[in-house]
Amino acid sequence: MSQDLLDRIDQRTRLAGHNRLALLLFRLGGRQVFGVNVFKVQEVLRRPNLFQVPGLPLQFAGVADVRGRSVPVLDLGLGIGHPERAQDDLPGYLVVTEFNRSVQGFLVSDVERIVNIAVEDILPPPDLGADGGYLTAVTRFQGELIQVIDVESVLADISQARMDADLSSEYALPEGAPPMQVLVVDDSRVARQQIRSVLDQLGVGVTLLSDGRQALDHLLQLHAAGEPPSQRYALVVSDIEMPAMDGYTLTTEIRRHPGLSDLFVLLHTSLSGVFNTSMVQSVGADAFVAKYSPHDLADEVLKRLNAVAEAAGGRLVANA
Repeated sequence: MSQDLLDRIDQRTRLAGHNRLALLLFRLGGRQVFGVNVFKVQEVLRRPNLFQVPGLPLQFAGVADVRGRSVPVLDLGLGIGHPERAQDDLPGYLVVTEFNRSVQGFLVSDVERIVNIAVEDILPPPDLGADGGYLTAVTRFQGELIQVIDVESVLADISQARMDADLSSEYALPEGAPPMQVLVVDDSRVARQQIRSVLDQLGVGVTLLSDGRQALDHLLQLHAAGEPPSQRYALVVSDIEMPAMDGYTLTTEIRRHPGLSDLFVLLHTSLSGVFNTSMVQSVGADAFVAKYSPHDLADEVLKRLNAVAEAAGGRLVANA
């Protein structure tokens, strides 16, 4: 089962840009089926031996030796407080993932299969308030409800990671710089907060949306109202894998529309391990930054803001 999954993961990466999302389906105990983006999965293993490391939060089962690497292992059922997670039932599989430039393991009870689902059939999760819970999307497969987990948010909440990043004063906009706005599109609550922290320190306004369809509708509404979106936004910072419409398709639609085509689009994704540079070029994105480095993101954003300021007759301070 595990090797079959690994073989199919390579095949599923070809779905990028076709507005379909490949999900690894699994259970955490009980009947509920969960999913995680296959592009984040490196491999699936039977539960290995784990060794303990002082200081790990209680939801972590320990650390695994995976091909010579020490990988922290989170018991995902405990991490999200899954009510059907039996305390005396040890999860049988380890899902090894890579995102945001790090490798992380998740223990799950059973691994089901890999499916690919049309992005329009993947819906935003229920509104659970400001924190948004641990879900990034919901969908259905063969009549079963699939809950897609925002693993970045789970990890951040458990580790109580800071969402902000401290940038040096070199990144601040100088006095006299024209006011600017940035449109941020990302389905992860953690990612939106991280990006907003960077942009706040750069001194630019931020509009936050959670999927590509929302973003496209918003831009089209601006255009229909007579306001060129490129005059409202200095750039669009978009994730790639999102419900309703992915970042590749959003970028393609922006380039196709004469009223949107001059927007600057920066793709920002945690899927760096399988990222296809030629795909970014083919859909017409202007730049790409792998998650998550606040300084890399700030550098790339400042390049664009400098260009906008120059066109407006000003000049921003770039990072030395």
